[in-house]
Amino acid sequence: MRQIAGALFATAGFFAASCGARAEMDWSAVDAAVGRKAMVSGPVHKYGLPRTDLHVTLDGVSVKPGLALGGWVAFEPIVEPMGRGAAMMGDLVLTESEVGPVMRALLDGGVGVTGVHNHLLRASPATFYMHVAGEGDPASLARIVRDALAQSKTPLEAAAPAGGEPPKLDFDAAKIDRILGFQGKNNGGIYQFSIPRAEPVQARGMTVAPAMGTAISLNFQPTGEGRAAISGDFVALGREVEPLLKALQSNGIEVTALHNHMLDDEPRLFFVHFWANDDAAKLAKGLRAGLDVLHHAGHS
Repeated sequence: MRQIAGALFATAGFFAASCGARAEMDWSAVDAAVGRKAMVSGPVHKYGLPRTDLHVTLDGVSVKPGLALGGWVAFEPIVEPMGRGAAMMGDLVLTESEVGPVMRALLDGGVGVTGVHNHLLRASPATFYMHVAGEGDPASLARIVRDALAQSKTPLEAAAPAGGEPPKLDFDAAKIDRILGFQGKNNGGIYQFSIPRAEPVQARGMTVAPAMGTAISLNFQPTGEGRAAISGDFVALGREVEPLLKALQSNGIEVTALHNHMLDDEPRLFFVHFWANDDAAKLAKGLRAGLDVLHHAGHS
């Protein structure tokens, strides 16, 4: 049965418990602190922080924010009696010179940094990705992140919403859906898939929702004549990593990074990033080979 993967959020809570209520939050204060409205699904409030100011090229492709430059932070109220306030996770897109000042501001403010790494190779300018985590009053956490991002050139004011339909894709999206076994979503001209793993992910003894960064992400950016540049990340267990790498490489997909995003996840997760620019259907078959290695929500 076809799975719906276009939605970027899951209804499961980030820090969920079998009982207990979530505290009420003043989300308008968080919106004001971040400087934009959230994308909301259930209790999760997620804020996009795309690097629309950067003009990144890779192998002759102008990389759009939705392909590989989409930073974000997300919040969810903690279920009582496990705690009060909200949990926060995020992924900030930075240039090399921005990494140090942003990290210093985050740590000074009490926000944790759980990963710093590349996603792409050969990109100009090079971009780096800083994973963050925290717990507490969500508006206060949001202000710390915003103040830290002020040390970078990340646009802090939300862009005006695009009107009308998203740009049309010049490859056969329905064919991509059939190959992958999921339905994608056209997000501003980037065809995106978000696929949760089958098993629950725990952190600090509580469940981490796929919306908070544990879902497989596959992105297609049209590059003309039925071709697409692809980027994103697979989420794998340790025993799945080697067969996943082999599946991608054998299908002409370059593996560009392998790393963790969290410090205390259970089971331990590894994130495999990739890149290619070729016939979109051909690349979808290669990505499907990678999916077939993993225990994801589409497996029966």
